[in-house]
Amino acid sequence: MPDRAGEASLEKLTPFDRRFTDFSGVFSYIGSGWIGGKAQGLAFIKDSLLSRMNGQDCPDITVRIPTMTVMATDVFDAFMRQNNLYEIAYSNESSNEQIAHAFQRANLPADIVGDLRALAVNIHSPLAIRSSSLFEDALREPFAGVYGTKMIPNNQFDADSRFRVLVEAVKFVYASTFFREAKTYIKTTGQSVEKEKMAVIIQEVVGLRFGDKFYPQISGVARSYNYYATGHGKPTDGVIDLALGLGKTIVDGGKSWSYCPSYPRTAPPYKSTSDMLKQTQTEFWAVNMGKPPAYDPIKETEYMVTGDLAEAESDGVLQFTASTYQPENDRLMTGIFGHGPRVLTFAPILSLGDIPLNNLLKSLLKLCEEVVGHEVEVEFAVALDPEKGVPARFGFLQVRPMFVSRSKVEVPVDTFEAEDVLIASEKVLGNGLINTVRDVVFLKVTDFDQRASWQIASDLEAINHRLVAEGHPYLLIVYGRLGTTDPPFGIPVSWWQISGAKVIVEVSLPDMHVELSQGSHFFHNVISSQVGYFSVSHNGRFPIKWDWFQSQHTVTETDFVRHVKLTAPLRVQIDGKSARGVIRS
Repeated sequence: MPDRAGEASLEKLTPFDRRFTDFSGVFSYIGSGWIGGKAQGLAFIKDSLLSRMNGQDCPDITVRIPTMTVMATDVFDAFMRQNNLYEIAYSNESSNEQIAHAFQRANLPADIVGDLRALAVNIHSPLAIRSSSLFEDALREPFAGVYGTKMIPNNQFDADSRFRVLVEAVKFVYASTFFREAKTYIKTTGQSVEKEKMAVIIQEVVGLRFGDKFYPQISGVARSYNYYATGHGKPTDGVIDLALGLGKTIVDGGKSWSYCPSYPRTAPPYKSTSDMLKQTQTEFWAVNMGKPPAYDPIKETEYMVTGDLAEAESDGVLQFTASTYQPENDRLMTGIFGHGPRVLTFAPILSLGDIPLNNLLKSLLKLCEEVVGHEVEVEFAVALDPEKGVPARFGFLQVRPMFVSRSKVEVPVDTFEAEDVLIASEKVLGNGLINTVRDVVFLKVTDFDQRASWQIASDLEAINHRLVAEGHPYLLIVYGRLGTTDPPFGIPVSWWQISGAKVIVEVSLPDMHVELSQGSHFFHNVISSQVGYFSVSHNGRFPIKWDWFQSQHTVTETDFVRHVKLTAPLRVQIDGKSARGVIRS
């Protein structure tokens, strides 16, 4: 898999033919140019991996890459050029809304309109309209979650309506290339937005229809390397995050079930059953197949809805994914029965093993590593038989290489007691030495208020924007979890809002067990950008030396955030093998 995955030719795909009436299993392209990193990864896996899988290992699960058509980058170039969109797209003064509306008013190139109409005429199931840019999914230039994806129901009665919605979704993905968050992030990678080109993937959504919702019973992200192995697990055992519904829950950093594939029956290290009840998934995302929503073509979730566990149980999907809490004896029982709270533990699959999903994932991760030549991250979705669970369809949605540093740095525990150590942790992500940080951004408050978390995110964005423009990497210290979709648990920032941070320290909150979601796009960008990540307990053995940080020269200060400048760079040492690290003055 090439390091610059985006520069991929069309030779692995079939030219789109409007005469097709059955697109199942077809990988086709429209236009010319490149197909982008995401599409290249899927085409590569289709040719190099799926043929090597032994179907006898998991005969009840069919593995396939969902049918897709790729609009190549020359279509994007023609769209931009013919509609004179470069000025508003490149301008730093243009808001996301202005860019999105300008793109919606523009016309797609006439020579490909008939192809999209043919798709709309012949396909009647939900579609995911996904980005596949030149920069996406390269090994050391992570762009996970930077650009837009739009899910559409594609179930309107008339082909004209389906065609209109499809075109609007394509234009939305094009516009997202130039949204503020994308341009900010591109700058931090040393790339130029003028060099970016966008291909678009039109792909079937894996799942089943349940009333007015369409969703997979299981979505997930599997990694072949686990930076936070717990219990008997080793880093090389990998880690898997599972969720109910569409994968947006996981990739946005929402609540999911995380486990080691070598020990599928072992639950995540929650402090108590009560803690588990608070921090497991209670809502899920689905495609809206019912009443059309209010018209809003520049909204990414225009055709998406959320559901709760009661709705999922009514749909009959919890029998494969949930356990039941028995408050009278404070126990979790596999399956659903009685009136106790349902908990998404995926125990019917992971503990009972009736559906061999875990065995399949272990085999897939091993094969992907062999084919890609690196540790990998795989996104997938699973549609189970509604009655028996099997046969099941496993949709292979994406594969990305992971960057795992091989540098040798040793940080023995006795180092933690050194006088110049400001921050120490035995739960650190990354590996190596960092000595380029002279700016520190930290929160001034320790008690979280949900109403304040959004303001904190805005403050961090403003400081990040300035430091990125100045070319100054910085240390960021926050309370709770970054990138969360649940503000009470931390700061709801997107990666681009803190993309200039070279080292991140997350300090836990009292009575709250918060883990960084390893399946999230946020986490992928932390790893691939080689950011040092420290997890520090608020009442641990090695407290942060706050007095030292507070005594430094203040550059900027808000109600919640302070930016200080140091006279000399910090010395950051991270031992990836032991997961220990220190930050020294």
